[in-house]
Amino acid sequence: MRKFRYVALALSVAFLSAPTAALAQGNRTPADDRLDTYRQLDLFGEVFERIRSEYVEEVNDKDLIEAAINGMLTSLDPHSSYLNEDSFSDMQVQTRGAFGGLGIEVTMENGVVKVVSPIDDTPAYRAGLQAGDYITHLNGEPVTGMALNDAVDRMRGPVGSEITLTIVRGQEEPFDVTLTRDIVRVQSVRHEIREDVGYVRITSFTEQTASGLEDAINAIKSQLGGDLKGYVLDLRNNPGGLLDQAVAVADAFLEHGEIVSTRSRHEEQSQRWNAEAGDLAEGLPIVVLINGGSASASEIVAGALQDHRRAVLLGTPTFGKGSVQTIVPLPGNGAMRLTTARYYTPSGRSIQALGISPDIEVQPARIEEISVNARREADLRGALSNDQNRDGGPTEATPVPGDTPVPPETGVEEPGMPGQPAGPGAGENAAAAGEVPPFDYQLERALDLLRGVYLFSQRAVN
Repeated sequence: MRKFRYVALALSVAFLSAPTAALAQGNRTPADDRLDTYRQLDLFGEVFERIRSEYVEEVNDKDLIEAAINGMLTSLDPHSSYLNEDSFSDMQVQTRGAFGGLGIEVTMENGVVKVVSPIDDTPAYRAGLQAGDYITHLNGEPVTGMALNDAVDRMRGPVGSEITLTIVRGQEEPFDVTLTRDIVRVQSVRHEIREDVGYVRITSFTEQTASGLEDAINAIKSQLGGDLKGYVLDLRNNPGGLLDQAVAVADAFLEHGEIVSTRSRHEEQSQRWNAEAGDLAEGLPIVVLINGGSASASEIVAGALQDHRRAVLLGTPTFGKGSVQTIVPLPGNGAMRLTTARYYTPSGRSIQALGISPDIEVQPARIEEISVNARREADLRGALSNDQNRDGGPTEATPVPGDTPVPPETGVEEPGMPGQPAGPGAGENAAAAGEVPPFDYQLERALDLLRGVYLFSQRAVN
């Protein structure tokens, strides 16, 4: 037994990044604390050997060690974890912009899986999953007690296979959603022309995001030319991604100044990123759309543009993931995802747990048209004509019999799912099916705001 104890001890020590050193308390010395650490590792060896030799079923040593490492990491915070060889490979594929699965970004909260955001045009998005949904069961099996990696592994599987998720949404009764797994190809940047405004949606920050943004901006400029009034940058339900891509996107709209800084446990490891000269938008106004599904890299971009007063943020508060994870490759082709720092916006605000608040808060909503008494001056009996009528001749008043106001018509709700922002993906799916695209109230407000800002800036110049 002592032999196995020392083997487990050696394995445990191999995964320690640095020896623990605590300040002496009372008569205790650093040597005493180190001795306690080794005693705890010896305890680990005892437990490991007891499980290995006496558990009711034979267990795999590798699985036990990986589970122990993952438990150590996940106890720190929701974003630290162990990645085995398959998970590490999947993560590398995801950052390149294509992977298999349901197309959903998740985290662990209160023992269950929480949806950070669905990715556009994926099985999860098409099924109507929303940011803030809780996944309590996978194919009828409770997720309580599962590690996040285990839950994610169970949601993955062969393309074409099905999985049933049990969803809890707000105060609604739990309901099941059956999804068919598919290859998820993420086009991280999309763009549209909205009359005289360029609309750019970034769904995630992958290796292609910065170049995709530049292509989108150039395409919009080419199509609208001098009629372009500005840009709406949609970061709703964007779960984040690569830090360098977030920095590049913010830099694309900033001429100078800090973009983001990170502060770690050791001051010498803190970092700061600054913008270089050059604004892709050429000074035109920008409105950034955010919501509770905007996390991590999205919050870096939103915070930088807000602090530099380069954009107006519209929507709802962001997710609040302000921590930095470092991927450390480990022997055996796995890796450790370890939280090593916190993000701070240029003004020194921490994003962690607070998120970014919009300059103008606009909740998702449905629109209802209501007719009111539409009588105008021209409708009044005997009203004077306009002597500057350019069509020639006096304008005749339209008589309205009596003084009874016209009753309003019945309001008609626009199609769309309340609380579910609709980006280009939703519009494209609806168009392909011959349906009217869902009405996006937040986007319409953003377009109106941008045109107003542009008009005001032009008047100030003139």
